[in-house]
Amino acid sequence: MKALITGASRGLGLALARALAQDGWDLVLDARGAPELDRAAAGLGATAIAGDIADPAHRAALLAASDGIDLLVNNASTLGATPLPALAGYPLDDLEHAFLVNTLGPLALVQGALPALRERRGAIINISSDAALEPYAGWGGYGATKAALDQISNVLAAEEPAVSVWWVDPGEMRTHMLAAAGEDAAAAPRPEEVAVPALLKLITERSPSGRYTASGLTA
Repeated sequence: MKALITGASRGLGLALARALAQDGWDLVLDARGAPELDRAAAGLGATAIAGDIADPAHRAALLAASDGIDLLVNNASTLGATPLPALAGYPLDDLEHAFLVNTLGPLALVQGALPALRERRGAIINISSDAALEPYAGWGGYGATKAALDQISNVLAAEEPAVSVWWVDPGEMRTHMLAAAGEDAAAAPRPEEVAVPALLKLITERSPSGRYTASGLTA
């Protein structure tokens, strides 16, 4: 079994990669920072390809290395502008890049991987957020990118019955991203405590396509 995981040098992506490697999966891992990604991949026997998923050439390299893919995990994300600004003054250049990373990049990878995923009756996991649904002040830009990804996932599930499509809100996790957003990351659970078991449950049980929360899957 072969998986492509974006944003896999740390946080949820790395925790999921470790769990899948233990189950014998062949992994292709992506992240922006090459040194950190190379260290993570070396410990897992995985293929590391560093770059930004907003870059078409980088996405092409990921897809070329992921021939025969069974699972695509779109985990890489950016917060956008920080400190998190109100929408009234949100820098539009930053918002445009956030959509490229959080929404258009994942869709482009889905488009490239779909022929193999259809053939192998594979699966797609798009990592979402409660900010896609809730009106948190300051989270409008990031939340809009995730809301768009949710609807892309929703329609994709209707259009691609041979592929399992899951969009998952992992909940708050002890990650660099949560800390960068100004939240108390130290008080949150580690990704491997709740989010990874939830994702593994989806993968192993082949749950129906749909939107899930990690807490709901592990309750």
